[in-house]
Amino acid sequence: MERIEHSMVKTNGINMHVAAIGSGPVVLFLHGFPELWYSWRHQLLALSASGYRAVAPDLRGYGDTDAPPDASSYSALHIVGDLVGLLDALGIDQVFLVGHDWGASMAWYFCLLRPDRVKALVNLSVVFRPRSPTRKPIPTLRAMLGDDYYICRFQKPGEAEEEFARTGTAKIIKKFLASRDPRPPKGIGFGGPHNVDISLPSWLSEEDVNYYATKFDQKGFTGGLNYYRAMDLTWELTASWTKVQVKVPVKFIVGDLDSTYNTPGIKEYIHNGRFQRDVPFLQELVVMEGVAHFLNQEKPEEISAHIYDFIRKF
Repeated sequence: MERIEHSMVKTNGINMHVAAIGSGPVVLFLHGFPELWYSWRHQLLALSASGYRAVAPDLRGYGDTDAPPDASSYSALHIVGDLVGLLDALGIDQVFLVGHDWGASMAWYFCLLRPDRVKALVNLSVVFRPRSPTRKPIPTLRAMLGDDYYICRFQKPGEAEEEFARTGTAKIIKKFLASRDPRPPKGIGFGGPHNVDISLPSWLSEEDVNYYATKFDQKGFTGGLNYYRAMDLTWELTASWTKVQVKVPVKFIVGDLDSTYNTPGIKEYIHNGRFQRDVPFLQELVVMEGVAHFLNQEKPEEISAHIYDFIRKF
């Protein structure tokens, strides 16, 4: 880990913290919520040892990267703009792209908006969701899953932040990362009662939790939550890309215990041909048995191997 290089890059009006290691073709890793570049620590080491330059930024709003205060600064166009500016600043023309959770969502948008910059994509957990021409995301989720669905609960500025503060940052990190409940997250207090001790899985150490907690104590959760709060704005801004297909080579990996995989309608979308229709260059689809949402950390060796086995073909 001490061989990983850390730098700050100016891009799209913000300062972005970037972790990188190795030399060769570039693999750009995009993390999710509530995570950091650190979520890719295992893949950074594995891919750099296999002849690649592995690059993992803290995305806008996270870690040591700037966090504009307004949710309107977190649309997909902002995030993709940050990443294109990062590649330009580093003198990189094309990358292999790897995303998880919100990073996967942003990776889909990256491929829609700037497919010329992407050689191939390996995406984890969050499937491509084609834009509805008539229905905004948040009202659709409210109608389908209720006001207590976690994405709906995250919409009100300050509410989730206050709840997370009452619970404590380290416990919030543990609740998210250690969760193995495949049901769509609901209820007050993500992950159950605040006063219940959470035992860490074998793949997550107290040192790992403390790294995340230290950064989120410094930065707060608002930046990450603003991605959820900008979902309807992204819908408004991307009208021109309605019915546009993702036309880069793709490998998609999800765990069968992942709540995203068990959200109503997602399994059917993935397996009945519609996913392949919207992502016509989908070449590999992997459903990992007994694996939950944070699969790149839960099964690091397997995920690193999946990434390498796919991108080495190009």
